[in-house]
Amino acid sequence: MNENKTGPTEVPVEEFLASVEHPVRRADGFELLELMKSVTGQDPVMWGPSIVGFGRYHYRYGSGREGDSAAVGFSPRKANLALYGLTYGPDADRLLPVLGKHKTGAACLYINRLDDVDRDVLAGLIRSGYQHVMAELHTP
Repeated sequence: MNENKTGPTEVPVEEFLASVEHPVRRADGFELLELMKSVTGQDPVMWGPSIVGFGRYHYRYGSGREGDSAAVGFSPRKANLALYGLTYGPDADRLLPVLGKHKTGAACLYINRLDDVDRDVLAGLIRSGYQHVMAELHTP
């Protein structure tokens, strides 16, 4: 069975965020750090070289593949901010249409900058996604 490519590291989150070249993406990263920490009550951990994660859950697929992942998180990429775990929650269908300018992918929410979205709605998506992952997707 293949090992997960992205796992927790010892890299300090603040050090990673400080190294983000794009000034808006860097500032948004620090703001997301505080928002996700506040909403989840979890300390941030670097997952792989570029994902800031909050909480940890264990998953097990029907195929037998299993592993650990961050419950929610984000990555300040060059093109946009990628947010993970926010589209799974039961409130996502209600909140995404009122979030503001964004795109969704297979399991990600993409925004260009935080000023494009409603912070209260984003906090609701973080809360709903985190609670859903920990209560429904986590398999001890």
